[in-house]
Amino acid sequence: MHPMLNVAVRAARRAGRIINRASLDLDHVKVARKQTNDFVTEVDHACEEAIIDTLLGAYPDHSVLAEESGLRLGKSTTSTMQEAEHVWVIDPLDGTTNFIHGFPQYGVSIALMQRGVVTQAVVYDPTRDELFTASRGRGAFLNDRRIRVSRRTRVEESLIGTGFPYRQLGQLDDYLHLFRLLTQKSASVRRPGAAALDLAYVACGRYDAFFEFGLAPWDVAAGSLLITEAGGLVANFSGDADYLFSEQVLAGSPKIFGAMLALVAQNRAARAAQAG
Repeated sequence: MHPMLNVAVRAARRAGRIINRASLDLDHVKVARKQTNDFVTEVDHACEEAIIDTLLGAYPDHSVLAEESGLRLGKSTTSTMQEAEHVWVIDPLDGTTNFIHGFPQYGVSIALMQRGVVTQAVVYDPTRDELFTASRGRGAFLNDRRIRVSRRTRVEESLIGTGFPYRQLGQLDDYLHLFRLLTQKSASVRRPGAAALDLAYVACGRYDAFFEFGLAPWDVAAGSLLITEAGGLVANFSGDADYLFSEQVLAGSPKIFGAMLALVAQNRAARAAQAG
């Protein structure tokens, strides 16, 4: 295992222990509302602090982009985040709303970006003790077992993951129109509520594809490398590579990805015709 990935795994497991302890007594977890339908708990903050402490303890000059504390550039970094040599992108508890309700679908997401390219990735599900890891050019793994994306070739046979744009309810009509189309075209659609795990599930073939509006870089960075290292494709809804910052993510095995991209374009054209 790459040394930097090994440190990220240690950080993710440390956060996982905090999450598992807190899950035993959810009534005492303090919850705050960041904005409509967007919550943060003391567990998010404790996990983020533990992760950053572990990462910067090993690499004190690295930069960090974390969901709760934002961007902090390292001592040796004078450039933008995209140009920085090393930036750790962290979601300490992806699926906070699930966690608050005791719904066991949440996880830790940690990625390392080097000059704008994701090179190391960890997604950890502490409930199931499932550790997804990837290093650029070295493949993707689930608990040390190599994983690959699904081999299905037909959308009609595919299980598709998604998430509602709960932070951007103004996009809900566009989303529901696409949701309806893909529900009609696929075997079924699932919406568990933790994008990092959804992307990991694409990487290991549990989903054939995934799409969502309104995701942040920390939701997507680690999962995107898992998918590409497992043989899949990731893009925005136009098929371009700026999905980390465009708030649009479409991912899947190559043939399903291509079919999904065509359906997204079909949906966009139908919406434009309605508006016109």
